[in-house]
Amino acid sequence: MPQLYHFSLDPYCRRIRLVLGEYHRDAELIEERPWDDKAEFLQLNPAGLLPVFVDDDGTVAAGIEAVGEYLEDTLVDRSLSLLGENPEQRAEIRRLIAWFDGKFHHEVTAPILGEKLVRRFVSREAGGGSPNMNRVRLALKNIRPHLEYIGILTDDRNWLAGDELTLADFAAAAHLSTLDYLGDVPWRENERAKAWYQRIKSRRSFRPILADQIRNMPPPRIYADLDF
Repeated sequence: MPQLYHFSLDPYCRRIRLVLGEYHRDAELIEERPWDDKAEFLQLNPAGLLPVFVDDDGTVAAGIEAVGEYLEDTLVDRSLSLLGENPEQRAEIRRLIAWFDGKFHHEVTAPILGEKLVRRFVSREAGGGSPNMNRVRLALKNIRPHLEYIGILTDDRNWLAGDELTLADFAAAAHLSTLDYLGDVPWRENERAKAWYQRIKSRRSFRPILADQIRNMPPPRIYADLDF
């Protein structure tokens, strides 16, 4: 069986897990804490970045772009593709993926995860300790215009990039689900974004994500609630 090296609250790993579910592909999940820098993992990806996918034939795809493209390139049933049917659609899908993996991650996901999660598990010598709440508060402020943008997109579209569910939706949902695990998404402030997330959260591929548990860090009740 293929193997996916991942960390449960890493949004890029979550996106790949969602894609595997949508593509009906199984993989053995191997939990890897990205801050540990284990030698055996660095042999798979010297950059030390997750996710890493190892196929049955030994092919290694390392990093979100490489893993995503590999899964797309090896897709047997092309009707399951999440990258659109024509260049115009693919351009918009990739634009939105870049928005969430770049801008959203920089402004929201990375500071919140870094301060509230990573600092908790690494030594003081490696930057651990109490979170910098100024960074957290700024990130929580930054999430609001992103939710508004999701709402604006869904005003005129069935899904974020158009009429069909695409990889753009899973990129956005992966980041938001990570923050939702920490209770840091103000859903009540944007009903349109909430309605979109409820739809994608109800998909079968999302069920393993909603079952995630980080030791000594349980999620809030609404995290796994489909009618939150």
